[in-house]
Amino acid sequence: MAEAGSNVTELFRTSTAHSPSYAALSRATGDQQPITDFCIPCNPYFPTPGMFEELGDRLRDILTYYPSSADTITAELCSVLGLNPQTVAMGNGSTELITWIDHLLVRESLAVPVPTFGRWTDQPMETGKRVDMFPLPESHGFVLDPASFVDFVRSRGSRTAVICNPNNPDGGLLPRHAVLALLDQLQDLDLVVVDESFLEFADAEADASVVGDAVLRPNTIVLRSLGKNFGLHGVRFGYLVANPGLAGRVRAALPKWNLNSFAETVVFMLKEHRLEYAHSLRLVQRDRQEMIWQLSRLPGLTVYPSQGNFVYVRLPDGADGALLRDRLLEEHGVLVRECGNKIGSSSRYLRLVVRPQPDVQRLVAGLERTLYGTPHTSGPAPVPGQALVPAGRHPGPMPMPAQADPAHALPYASGTAAVDRLVQGA
Repeated sequence: MAEAGSNVTELFRTSTAHSPSYAALSRATGDQQPITDFCIPCNPYFPTPGMFEELGDRLRDILTYYPSSADTITAELCSVLGLNPQTVAMGNGSTELITWIDHLLVRESLAVPVPTFGRWTDQPMETGKRVDMFPLPESHGFVLDPASFVDFVRSRGSRTAVICNPNNPDGGLLPRHAVLALLDQLQDLDLVVVDESFLEFADAEADASVVGDAVLRPNTIVLRSLGKNFGLHGVRFGYLVANPGLAGRVRAALPKWNLNSFAETVVFMLKEHRLEYAHSLRLVQRDRQEMIWQLSRLPGLTVYPSQGNFVYVRLPDGADGALLRDRLLEEHGVLVRECGNKIGSSSRYLRLVVRPQPDVQRLVAGLERTLYGTPHTSGPAPVPGQALVPAGRHPGPMPMPAQADPAHALPYASGTAAVDRLVQGA
């Protein structure tokens, strides 16, 4: 594992704003022991094993033949989600849609809170736009204050504004009423984008989405990701919702066959697997609560509330995230996302993907041994190595957040109204 781990850590050292691909990681590890991945934010419970078996049985036809047009695939998705196809544009991943939004609709400037998803800062800079970055305050847990953001947009004269809800990497969520108030205050801008790529993992309120409101507004786009929700990043599919004029401009610019046959196959499988999909989201919500509780017990580790399928943590004083990442991988076979290359973050922060409890126990055991030099009581024997946090440098265990207390947590959270509509076949 050590040799494979060193190959993988070299990939991270040479990467820029994003993590190496899973294919690159697999090539680097070769036939070595599989890595427990807390880096790539997948849904571990969907598709089901039966769905993967079905996809495997149809693999020859999927790879051999052209897909249907994007209009056909979009119409099917809209029939599942209860949306008007004239208000929707599907892309080869949300990144393709971000690219076309930038080219078609963003003029000289864009304002965005940071840290956030890197393409919202990188893409407009690549096309010569001014990117006005609004720093989310660490002292307030990276919570976005809408009034302060509006003041920032006004002071900079930004013509486009973007928020991610929940935000990546911290998982912070603005309630629906706050997002609508923000849209009202910015209705004179060229464009406001609400990136809801991770919203279906949220359970803070019954329906936090503003999709239904976006179609009635002249300058609002809501972006949604299918790859993240369905655990299929490799398929590359996402969609945006806006008024017919905005959606039509993006749809007209997209290539005729921008969606592949895998995307078509999965979309046409959704009606038969609504219940499994909804159940997968509830399992992730349950695992998130338990994972936050487990991490919050580690001395000196600050765990931020999250509504995504990941958890943002600040390491204890004296700990370096890049070194911790390398040692967790080389000594414990655990891969984490160190956030030193995210604008607005630093190497003191990790984004940890929500995973089932056996994997979380392995993560916690590795963190304890690597940070403090102490073994996890239920884990394997400790691995030799100097602790990253010297004795006496960290306080006692952090208090357990009330919302993460498993004694008060429901086995399954209520989910969003979008998921409920999917289950009901709206």
